[in-house]
Amino acid sequence: MSEDRIERAVDRLRQGGLVAFPTDTLYALGADPFNPQAVQRVFRAKHRPPNMGLPLLLSDANMLEQAVSEVPALAHALAGKFWPGSLTIVLPKARAVSDLVTGGLDTVAVRVPDHPLALRMLAALGQPVIGTSANVTGGPDPDTPEQVREQLGVSCDMVLDDGECAVGVSSTIVDLSGARPTLVRAGAVPWEELESFMAANTG
Repeated sequence: MSEDRIERAVDRLRQGGLVAFPTDTLYALGADPFNPQAVQRVFRAKHRPPNMGLPLLLSDANMLEQAVSEVPALAHALAGKFWPGSLTIVLPKARAVSDLVTGGLDTVAVRVPDHPLALRMLAALGQPVIGTSANVTGGPDPDTPEQVREQLGVSCDMVLDDGECAVGVSSTIVDLSGARPTLVRAGAVPWEELESFMAANTG
């Protein structure tokens, strides 16, 4: 993938556009989470109910401060072990992240994807990006660019085509915003592996 294509994708995102791009798990539909019009376009493109929050993708753990208000020690440990990778962590949202993005909740789901193209784009943009699956809500998981185009059509301004995704399964989501970690969605990282790791990293 040429740097020119990545620069064009970054420009589209900065202008409020929707860009689909590959991650380690599935193709994601990207948009600027700090642009309300862009966020609304994501909900319309996916036919997604507004009370269903949107996850954010980061270039690395250093970008967490742009997305969340606090990072407990366990979150740091999980990020160190499983990022980049197929683990999404739910944490209290930063004030800059609007309720529109989170579906009215005071938490936000964040992840660093393990895909070189996604990471190059995120680093070039320098901020978190909405990273919901690039499909119509309830539709097939999009692990190829063809599936993205079939489901979203002209609603998506640009597709960064890098072939089929390696994992093809949604990320595992763990919520660390409460008194104890809870599994929100089973996915690519086995819950048993997470439980074992968290037990070894909590006092």
